[in-house]
Amino acid sequence: MCGAEGMDTEAEAVPTEAPARPLNCVEDEAAAAAAAAEDSCDARGSLQPAPAQPPGDPVAQASVSNGEDAGGGAGRELVELKIIWNKTKHDVKVPLDSTGSELKQKIHSITGLPPAMQKVMYKGLVPEDKTLREIKVTSGAKIMVVGSTINDVLAVNTPKDAAQQDAKAEENKKEPLCRQKQHRKVLDKGKPEDVMPSVKGAQERLPTVPLSGMYNKSGGKVRLTFKLEQDQLWIGTKERTEKLPMGSIKNVVSEPIEGHEDYHMMAFQLGPTEASYYWVYWVPTQYVDAIKDTVLGKWQYF
Repeated sequence: MCGAEGMDTEAEAVPTEAPARPLNCVEDEAAAAAAAAEDSCDARGSLQPAPAQPPGDPVAQASVSNGEDAGGGAGRELVELKIIWNKTKHDVKVPLDSTGSELKQKIHSITGLPPAMQKVMYKGLVPEDKTLREIKVTSGAKIMVVGSTINDVLAVNTPKDAAQQDAKAEENKKEPLCRQKQHRKVLDKGKPEDVMPSVKGAQERLPTVPLSGMYNKSGGKVRLTFKLEQDQLWIGTKERTEKLPMGSIKNVVSEPIEGHEDYHMMAFQLGPTEASYYWVYWVPTQYVDAIKDTVLGKWQYF
């Protein structure tokens, strides 16, 4: 009896071993644990917060709402303009310190007209080398643009070039215009009492008022009004006003008046021959080039 009890006690003291698990189960659990650890690392990486924007950074706080104010115009004083071309108005903002050449590039981006084909006018032709501030462009100003495609200009320009060359050749053969009888009878009247002041040796843009105080070939008073918005030249007399599209004027010729070289006699060619010349006398010399550029346009000479 005592031996049996000792055996039982000894059996209770020996710990019971857990049954051994198959080897393949242990490998599966290890692989699962490794995959879980990798997923946990990926999750922690994706949940990292984005770096904070530095305080006071305007780019981080808001985006530019007006595309015209961005880029080159940022930080520069802008002026609002109405670009009018082909009876269509375009509202744009450009830096006030833009030059006439830069304005042409802006117009090119809007209308597709190459800068060389543009005649840009604001109280006369806009100089390419001066800024909008220098020519005193104000906000809301209307900028007139005249221009055509290259093919259209070539088709119209070729006859004009031929007419200009013929006119110059004829002028070289003849005596000075102011000595010819048809002109002497007007010039011998002397200067009109209300003739506009002249500035010899200077070139100025067209004034904002009509050019007045001049004679026509009949000796009557005449004034020239340049309607840039309509691209027209108005020739006004006491009796009537002729409204001429500038594109219909084939040439403009002029010559200083002998003894009064600060004034010119000038003719607008309205038809194919000299018989169509409309003569104007006592044009102040400082406006001669501006008149030719405005009527014919520099863009025609290329």
